[in-house]
Amino acid sequence: MTQPQLIPGILEHREESIAMRHYLHARPELAFEEHGTSAWVAEKLRSYGYEVHCGLGGTGVVGQLKRGDGARRLGLRADMDALPVLEETGLSYASTHTGKMHACGHDGHTASLLAAARYFAEHGRFNGTLNLIFQPAEEGLGGARKMIEDGLFELFPCDGVFAFHNWPGFPVGKFGVLPGTFMSSSDTVFITVNGRGGHGAMPHNCVDAAVVAAHIVVALQSIVARNVDPREMAVITVGNLKAGTISNVIAETAQLDLSVRAYSPEVRALLRDRITELAGAQARALGATVSIDYRWRYPALKNSHEMTRFAYETIRDCFGADALIPDMRPLTGSEDFSFMLEACPGCYVIIGNGEGEGHCGCSLHSARYDFNDQILPVAASYWVHLTERFLA
Repeated sequence: MTQPQLIPGILEHREESIAMRHYLHARPELAFEEHGTSAWVAEKLRSYGYEVHCGLGGTGVVGQLKRGDGARRLGLRADMDALPVLEETGLSYASTHTGKMHACGHDGHTASLLAAARYFAEHGRFNGTLNLIFQPAEEGLGGARKMIEDGLFELFPCDGVFAFHNWPGFPVGKFGVLPGTFMSSSDTVFITVNGRGGHGAMPHNCVDAAVVAAHIVVALQSIVARNVDPREMAVITVGNLKAGTISNVIAETAQLDLSVRAYSPEVRALLRDRITELAGAQARALGATVSIDYRWRYPALKNSHEMTRFAYETIRDCFGADALIPDMRPLTGSEDFSFMLEACPGCYVIIGNGEGEGHCGCSLHSARYDFNDQILPVAASYWVHLTERFLA
């Protein structure tokens, strides 16, 4: 990416943006615990001249800036929460909160939106209302939904809402854009097997919960293979399996924790029905029972065709066609920005965080991951270009 494609007013404060990102990285806070982060973000916004509203979704922050008499309203969203991960990067600005880490780059998302916020306040070539949304609890607890329930779009109406996520494995600063379904739904299932424990030498007197759990794990693999249309996407992952404590005691209970994903709501519902039916049937066949806690979490993320076309054209016109990732395909991860897109038309894009084995190229949620500071001015410039075109 060449310098002329980036905004000089953003580049001028590049080091400050990096310092903000490092400050946040060293002070990670988990979902709905972002009290220090939200207070710090709110103070930054006030210092730039924004009208600031705190407390939406518990720890969410919205900064509003109006220019001219335009009726159009735009929302830009960044997430703020960290993950319960013990950082292993060895960086000078590594987490100072043991067992908590910005392992998904939300520190960079927040810092890049703040960099754009400063530019808007100082240069602000737009006509309308700009709402900067700093969201808590993206990591599994639905902070976007909580902000919406607290009246986000009633208090701060938007004609369009946009967000981005850094993505390791793609070249630095390249954009991935796709209309329609871009990310999968995500549901979590907790299955408890209830058998009858006993002595390991007397299995005939017991109902072995470990054996029942093993049968359920194997049977679950048939759902995607034999119940889902092969042209559809579906994932059932048994991420956790626990049974028993010692070799000569037959387990009375077993626990299976599942992650379930799909693109279409029909497949999502089918997976729920088949998982519930199959787990129960396997348990009954072996003399056990199951209790199932099926948590309906994030819907699939669906970009508005109109807003995606607008984002695509903004990137192409302002950064060049080579800034777009060719042949972009849907991702199997999930995002609670999907709730905002259900409430308001908008577009979610990804920006390449880098390739290879270094901190910026390794997987999101890894203890070795780090947001790539090179994309801070790219993301901030994108926000500026997008806003000045949307609120022209």
